[in-house]
Amino acid sequence: MDMLRFATAGSVDDGKSTLIGRLLMDSKAIFEDQLEQVESTSKSKGFDYTDLSLFTDGLRSEREQGITIDVAYRYFATPRRKFIIADTPGHVQYTRNMVTGASTSDMGLVLVDARNGLTEQSRRHAVLLSLLRVPHITLAVNKMDLVDFSEDVFRKIQEEFVAFSSKLEINDLEIIPISALQGDNVVTRSENMPWYEGPSLMYHLENVQIAADRDLRDVRFPVQYVIRPHSDEFHDYRGYAGQVAGGILKKGDEVIVQPSGMTTRIAGIDRFDQEIDEAFPPMSVTVRLEDDVDVSRGDMITRVNNQAEATQDLDALVTWMTTTPLKPKQKLKIKHTTNVVRAVTKEIQYQLDVNSLHRNQEAEELKLNEIGRVKFRTTQPLMLDAYERNRVTGSFVIIDEATGNTVGAGTIV
Repeated sequence: MDMLRFATAGSVDDGKSTLIGRLLMDSKAIFEDQLEQVESTSKSKGFDYTDLSLFTDGLRSEREQGITIDVAYRYFATPRRKFIIADTPGHVQYTRNMVTGASTSDMGLVLVDARNGLTEQSRRHAVLLSLLRVPHITLAVNKMDLVDFSEDVFRKIQEEFVAFSSKLEINDLEIIPISALQGDNVVTRSENMPWYEGPSLMYHLENVQIAADRDLRDVRFPVQYVIRPHSDEFHDYRGYAGQVAGGILKKGDEVIVQPSGMTTRIAGIDRFDQEIDEAFPPMSVTVRLEDDVDVSRGDMITRVNNQAEATQDLDALVTWMTTTPLKPKQKLKIKHTTNVVRAVTKEIQYQLDVNSLHRNQEAEELKLNEIGRVKFRTTQPLMLDAYERNRVTGSFVIIDEATGNTVGAGTIV
């Protein structure tokens, strides 16, 4: 089975955690003792229903305030597909948490409260998902039971979001009316909304096509580790381990090692204890080469006539994740694929208002949770692609030299 990663987003109290709890419960991914504990906690709080959000809101402060603060990852599977859910917070002060959860997602699930319609937070989340090039967006209009399952309410929200999303780079959009608390249109089609002819949320999750989202044109293999056993059994073995970031690697392919520029051919591809004919994203494999060329961690194996751009100048959209602002001439470390290099901030071109998409070109720094376009200069060349072409080779994290903490994330423009 393939695996779908999706991130939930929405305003406070739109029902993200409740929806995930419903998906987990109705797909039989909850153990009986977990359900009993949540039912007991719900009764002790005076609720006359099972609070499904307790399955994901694990922090004490989350349960006390009834909001999501940190990203919670949950796993479940159906006979058709495996799923990883990133339940991301909706509040503006946790923008960095949402960006983290959505950065590796195949789909973004935006919830809106049918009573409130589109809010500023709903629009901001759609903008962030668009900036992160999440390939598929689903808008779930929740709490339809509180508006008497009104078709007019749903159509109004649908038209408003379609008009708004036309300004963004969203390639695949699905809009579904649901009630997470009662289960309408979550796993099975709802009898309360006969006017809705589309799929249930679970059917859409199981059938959304993600195979074409990965870059299978450009061969990109960042080397993570050189395997040289030095044993009698594997006396002459030399392999280069890593995760395929793009393209399809095959035995006999002519490849080039960047940045050295040495060319050779693939002698074989190993996975676990067997040799395989080809490798593609996101497989982790060991590549053997015909010639003894100098290859080390941080190098990238690419196709001869289709190389990544090797450059020391980075132009990127940066999400800043710490209280100390990012300023020009600031020295940092950048981790790109398996490579870590030192860098300096050359210029902050503008700070982006994710609510209005206004570009503040007068900004002299990036503060916590702010997004802006920034230029960096690195001490060594990095092998880059545009983020919209390859989300692995087109992204990086920024590290504070003094503390070693991750302070930002960037996507190559």
